[in-house]
Amino acid sequence: MKPQGIYWLASYPKSGNTWFRVFLQNLQENQPEPVQINELATGSIASAHSWLDETLGFDTADLYPDHINRLRPTVYAWDAAQPKQPDQMYSYHKIHDACWQLDNGDWLVSEQATVGALYLIRNPLDVAISYANHSQHSIDRMIKSLNDPQHCISDGKSRSLKQQSTQRLLSWSGHVASWVDNPVIDVKVIRYEDMHHHALATFTGAAAFLQLITEPEKIAQALRHADFNKLQEQEQQAPFRERPAKVKQFFRKGITGDWQTTLTEQQIADIIAHHAPMMRRFGYLDAAGNPTIM
Repeated sequence: MKPQGIYWLASYPKSGNTWFRVFLQNLQENQPEPVQINELATGSIASAHSWLDETLGFDTADLYPDHINRLRPTVYAWDAAQPKQPDQMYSYHKIHDACWQLDNGDWLVSEQATVGALYLIRNPLDVAISYANHSQHSIDRMIKSLNDPQHCISDGKSRSLKQQSTQRLLSWSGHVASWVDNPVIDVKVIRYEDMHHHALATFTGAAAFLQLITEPEKIAQALRHADFNKLQEQEQQAPFRERPAKVKQFFRKGITGDWQTTLTEQQIADIIAHHAPMMRRFGYLDAAGNPTIM
């Protein structure tokens, strides 16, 4: 185990990453009142230009995506190597990129910088629905993205990438495999469905992996503070700053099994046709190849 460095909170979009970060900060602060969603202060997302710019000392938004990608491992390695306070030896950063290698063999996230990765996985049948709402595109279009091994977030054809650099996702199955089967990074997987239905055990296991406190009463308090209904109430009081401009509500449903009443048979079949092995591996298909009800 490295004495200091970065833990990545990795996920394909709309798989519970923000929810987990709310829990994480509430656990770290351990206060009687919940952290406000607009005061989330877990580490910058891996693709943030602000993180890259601050470290490198120049504006990276004008660089091409390939050039930025070559710089990213160096930024993470430098950040991980900086002197830390005894109680802040590890940092926790959200990442949506797939875990891939550059042409020179470096891992995008830097093997030297990385202590481990917590990978949050969610049934792709539900991901397609939530991702469509988040992106304000049709479900059919988002299913094509889940099935596309070249899928990226941000406009890779533009030199102006605004606040985040291009993030290479691959297909949903490719993204999962890039993290959970990574040969050099220590990865713990938690399912979105278990975050709902087996919350105490799942979040306790995640906290232990991230070398955080695991006292049952503190885990339970952080879970109460991160209750989805409370997050929705907070968002009604003040728009969530991470909410895309065209989206009415970031914390929309937060449920499992939405696909049962939302997707058509053809849409379900299309997702299964592309992702059956990975879905079966993580319990989203039964032995007969039918979607599992959770």
